[in-house]
Amino acid sequence: MEYTELARSAADKLLSYSKDQSGWKLCKRTGEVAVYWRPSTEFSGNLYKGEGIVPAKPEHVWECIKPEAGGMRVKWDNNVQDFQLIEAIADDTTVCRTVTPSAAMNIIAPRDFVDVILIKRYEDGSITSNATNVEHPGCPPQRPFVRGFNHSCGCFCVPVPGEPEKTQLLSFFQTDLSGYLPKSVVESFFPYSMVNFYSNLRKTVKTINL
Repeated sequence: MEYTELARSAADKLLSYSKDQSGWKLCKRTGEVAVYWRPSTEFSGNLYKGEGIVPAKPEHVWECIKPEAGGMRVKWDNNVQDFQLIEAIADDTTVCRTVTPSAAMNIIAPRDFVDVILIKRYEDGSITSNATNVEHPGCPPQRPFVRGFNHSCGCFCVPVPGEPEKTQLLSFFQTDLSGYLPKSVVESFFPYSMVNFYSNLRKTVKTINL
């Protein structure tokens, strides 16, 4: 499939994940987020879902998390070291490269990911990012990074009815980190990193002047 079709397919899958409440198992909960998992239907690992309320308007939360080169994400998200635009497919669709630092006490080496990303808005006011891995001639694998693969993943900034200063943030991750990593390391890393994602985001929206 071409990039646009892949992006639309990822968006359809994420919308279904957001509506399907079956099979989720709680793996981590804090005062800011609950993280769930279930086996992925797209690869041999797990699909993770984060649910939390962020004390800011959806547009402000979106400014912090939207996937764009030179955006705010690299400033506060510990798991994003660099974010690069590879190709603009359309106004709402891009191919981008994400670079992540080493993690889990350097057990997980630096990775990079190449994804097609679709920005989509829904009638209820939700703003979403929808991504999945692609190959692109402008971004072959390069040392010292291990090329990882994101399967349908993204975030939903959902308005909270009657609470204009709050946003329900849904996040979905199902990532093949590649390389030779113990399963236990991978399965502990994602819930931990998702909790940090929500914690750091909440701190950021309190300090920025939008």
